[in-house]
Amino acid sequence: MSFRIKAPLMGATALVSAFGMQGIAHADAFYLEAQSATGAGRAFSGEAADRGPASLWWNPAAIAGITDPSAAISATAILPKGDVIDNGTLIRRPGQSFVPVGGNGVSRDPISNGVLPSGAFAYPITDRIAVGVAVTSPFSFTTDYDANSWARYSADKTRLRTIDIQPSIGVKVTDWLNVGGALNVEYTDAYLSNALPNVLASLHDGSQTLKGHGWDFGWTAGVQLHNDIATVGISYKSSIKHTLTGNLSIAGLVGPLAGSNTSLSGVQAQFNTPGQVIVAGRFRATNALTLNAQAVAYNWSKFDAIRLGAPLNVALPENYRDSFSVAGGFDYAVSPKATLRAGLQRTITPTQDGLRDARVPDSDRWTYAAGGSYQLTRHMTIDAGANYVKFDNASIDRVTAAYAGTAAQTPILTNGLLRNAHAVVLSLGGRVTF
Repeated sequence: MSFRIKAPLMGATALVSAFGMQGIAHADAFYLEAQSATGAGRAFSGEAADRGPASLWWNPAAIAGITDPSAAISATAILPKGDVIDNGTLIRRPGQSFVPVGGNGVSRDPISNGVLPSGAFAYPITDRIAVGVAVTSPFSFTTDYDANSWARYSADKTRLRTIDIQPSIGVKVTDWLNVGGALNVEYTDAYLSNALPNVLASLHDGSQTLKGHGWDFGWTAGVQLHNDIATVGISYKSSIKHTLTGNLSIAGLVGPLAGSNTSLSGVQAQFNTPGQVIVAGRFRATNALTLNAQAVAYNWSKFDAIRLGAPLNVALPENYRDSFSVAGGFDYAVSPKATLRAGLQRTITPTQDGLRDARVPDSDRWTYAAGGSYQLTRHMTIDAGANYVKFDNASIDRVTAAYAGTAAQTPILTNGLLRNAHAVVLSLGGRVTF
């Protein structure tokens, strides 16, 4: 038996997984919203309509008309739990029948705990114009499956880190209208590994590992309309076209596949993260009570394919759908120094049944939030928020193939389940004026 296999074709699946990575912890697909401890306390229900640097990520108009230099920082601990369960996944090696994929059939808590930092600073140039910068990490997570997991051929170890630097300007046009604009400069770093099947089940698996990184650009624009009792905020965050350059390594293949062990450098992948339309409102019902609402529409359909450059030169479909989230909450001032918050959010995943794999254990979810603030001094306030995120059960059912398009093509009929998935998200931060 002899196979002629080109190593670049073997690496295509790895590249797709690496640059389309997602996690379940408090995210819409692989977007993380936890950029503010204040927002976390009310389930991110009024951020585009709030004022100050804590809302800068959502709406650059939030800093227009500020009177003092100010800053906001936060750190969020994301603690996910959940089971990714085999429900009869099959593999067919060349010339053989479909058989169970084998391995550990229950992967518990494959999404790793993490800490997400963020911060923003704003400075008034005049009584109407302010400039600022927000530093956030909107797309970040880590997964770590056991080496003998049933999901090893589509997911082993994954790490995605982004740093988004958003220089912004806000202008108070009139007493009731603020506008703002920003540039988003985003650095992305990715790491992926997964197993490769040899032609016989009795042989140890091979492996492939990919590292990639790149700098890319987008923009944000927004407005706020307000009077004495209400504020409406509307903003748009653009889709960002990412280009990552990385190295692909394939090792551990034996027998007729041994010639495909290789190391490639300069491999490129291009894909689009979604734009967002954000509409929010804050209504002062009484001197103590403010009601909040926010809706976000994500055009995840921009993530339609991952386009791989030389030496692969293929486009691989992702078929994401547009999605949305809606949230409501309140702020209640129990004293001049202390404020309590709570909120509820519903988020719809862009992933679809029939196209979801173990590296993408995402589903619709509810977020329950509570938090508060305490003014320590005239210039410093401490913020805290806690979320409980409950994910719907979902199927993991994307059909894949190792060595696709070659004589050694090995289909893998993934049949799994996401069960008992939830996350505790704890945020602590502070706001300072100078």
